[in-house]
Amino acid sequence: MWNRRQGRLRPVGCGVEELRRRRREREAALRKARREQQLVSKRLLRDDTPEEAESGCMDLILGEAEIQQFLWSAQRGTEEKEREGALASLRRGLQRPETQQTFIRLEGSMRTLVGLLTSNQALLQLEAARCLHELSHSEQSAVAEACLPATSYLLTYLSGHSSDFIELCLYTLGNLIVESEAVRSKLLPQGIVPALAACIQSPHQTVLEALGYALSQLLQAKEAPEKIIPSVLGSTLPQHMLQLLQPGPKLNPGVAVEFAWCLHYIICSQVNNALLITHGALSTLGLLLLDLAGAVQRSEDAGLELLVCPVLRCLSNLLTEPAVDAVGGQMELRDERIVASLFILLQFFLQKQPSLLPEGLWLLNNLTANSPSFCTSLLSLDLIEPLLQLLPVSNVVSVLVLTVLCNVAEKGPAYCWHLWPGPLLSSLLDTLAFSDTEVVGQTLELLQLLFLYRPETAQAFLQQSGLQALKRHEEEAQLQDRVHALQQTALHG
Repeated sequence: MWNRRQGRLRPVGCGVEELRRRRREREAALRKARREQQLVSKRLLRDDTPEEAESGCMDLILGEAEIQQFLWSAQRGTEEKEREGALASLRRGLQRPETQQTFIRLEGSMRTLVGLLTSNQALLQLEAARCLHELSHSEQSAVAEACLPATSYLLTYLSGHSSDFIELCLYTLGNLIVESEAVRSKLLPQGIVPALAACIQSPHQTVLEALGYALSQLLQAKEAPEKIIPSVLGSTLPQHMLQLLQPGPKLNPGVAVEFAWCLHYIICSQVNNALLITHGALSTLGLLLLDLAGAVQRSEDAGLELLVCPVLRCLSNLLTEPAVDAVGGQMELRDERIVASLFILLQFFLQKQPSLLPEGLWLLNNLTANSPSFCTSLLSLDLIEPLLQLLPVSNVVSVLVLTVLCNVAEKGPAYCWHLWPGPLLSSLLDTLAFSDTEVVGQTLELLQLLFLYRPETAQAFLQQSGLQALKRHEEEAQLQDRVHALQQTALHG
């Protein structure tokens, strides 16, 4: 791929810009794959008392006659406790899939349950809502769709005064949303987005966490980019979400995790990320990343990975937006502090959560891709050697480390001067011994840049048995041309 021309190395038919273009195309494909990784799940709130747990009704499969009897007693019982007890027994029965199927087949059962949900007795309402919650947790879409007559009431009750009841309604709606497009199609015109936007001002952390869960389920729908996210962005939700992610004593980890994932799904949709950037998303997320690194240093890292993963993804994806440069987004991240914090987290991941290393390295890649200042920070903080120490972790990690180093090298001779002499060349000889084609290909790309900007590295490469390392890949179709070009460069450059 490379040849000699006019006394210096130049690419055949392309330059450093072409190398950069190819790498960006590969990264675009990776970003698309990452955007499609979602966390669809269901949540179950259960508050069975010890008496209930010991009762004979626990987890019993109910037949039609028993369901009808419980509904009749709940609707027409003479004593309030009798009515509540009947619904509680039905609720426990609905924990079984068999009972759920029988319930939705039974004519009038849902109508009766909705009637109890709308009664003027708070405890009956609560038990009816708990029955619906059990149904919402079903893995069968038919069960979720059978709950459609109740959704408008669940939405209405979000504006109520009981935080426990609102929390239950939110988790129930979240479960129903993810299971059925029919449910979502009904909830949207019923005003679910404005209802959720009203809830976000609740002073109750349990309500906010439940809200984050319901919203995240809604944002993961396949039709979200066209039908849901524009409405969310047009509401007050984004500003409030960012407020809830601001570091400080009021930051609630559970709430922050839910809304960080919400933000991630919105950003991945690419509907209007410029709006989030103008609302200060980069600054908020950057400060939160600094705070998370501080928590690691203080050994306050319990459950840290639950929050740091979506924060890293949000920052990584926002940095690819053209609007970042327009608003000076790179400056908002405060170069050296963000790079230093990221390396604190990378060391934490290496020790306790290696699966998160690619997330941190992906952010480092996006920081250094188009920013000489971030590359300078990497060099001035002496972070090249710690970066090289990550190479043996896995092939995925190796490719990302090498990509970051290519970002630095392509900035020109001054940057390559800091990369060599040093341990880089011996590390590259090690990665040339890998069997993974992508790792070797990225190694060859980095060597091409080093030979271009620091021709003396070619001589050092020869002295360290570089040709023998290249010979291992001479017969690999994807690498043949690049291997041959490097061999010629090393011998005749």
